[in-house]
Amino acid sequence: MPAFTFSNDERDDLGDFERRAYTFDTKTRDVYLKGSGPAVVVVHEVPGITPEVAGFARRVAARGMTAAMPHLFGDPGRGLSVPYALSSLAWTCIAREFTTLATGATSPVTAWLRALAAQLHAECGGPGVGVVGMCLTGGFALAMMVDDTVVAPVLSQPSLPVALRREGRSAVGISDADLERVKERTRAGACVLGLRFTHDRLVPGERFERLRRELGDAFLAVEIDSGPSNPDAIPRIAHSVLTNDLVDEPGHPTRAALDQVLDFFAEHLEL
Repeated sequence: MPAFTFSNDERDDLGDFERRAYTFDTKTRDVYLKGSGPAVVVVHEVPGITPEVAGFARRVAARGMTAAMPHLFGDPGRGLSVPYALSSLAWTCIAREFTTLATGATSPVTAWLRALAAQLHAECGGPGVGVVGMCLTGGFALAMMVDDTVVAPVLSQPSLPVALRREGRSAVGISDADLERVKERTRAGACVLGLRFTHDRLVPGERFERLRRELGDAFLAVEIDSGPSNPDAIPRIAHSVLTNDLVDEPGHPTRAALDQVLDFFAEHLEL
């Protein structure tokens, strides 16, 4: 969940996106689409499709890709606030589609997202699909790699499973079988990009260490210093690399991370 102490009444009407319903395995969800070219699935963070998440999707579209934001929970376009975030988080904790505590398990909702990625690939073309998950959904991009369709997975502050116990700190949010399939794909040349702030308690350092051990050089880690006296004055509570804690200024490490993500998509989608 984003680290913040404010309420934001800003709302984005998402009027520049096309809203389209997709149904897979009897479950229908709205997906907000913008742009053209190979698809990138932007899986929103808690509490939902905020103006900041939509802003990131617009950057994807501006780089010549089709940004696709599936609506998983929350009120699309609503600004971030403490009560709103807590209510969304509470809902995901009891929803059967989201595995928030168990280690060695893949969230069932990723099956729907994989079907969406396959459909978008058929519609948009290109060598495959990019995916970025954020916060609670951060690890979903890893789970979606079991399909060859996903060629550019990005894990932005992957926060599941919630690390209440020591074993949870190194868990990566997918089943052992799915992890083996991811490793098979990385041995064949696939790469995974991961982002976190170094002092983010929701994304323990052990989680990225585990990904390095499992995936080797195929795991590209971007760890932004948020420790005491860091040169960019990034607060220790910083969490959302691409959205709420982004400082959109050339030379800032969060802006550099954003640019790296967009370049990663462009490279692997062959733009």
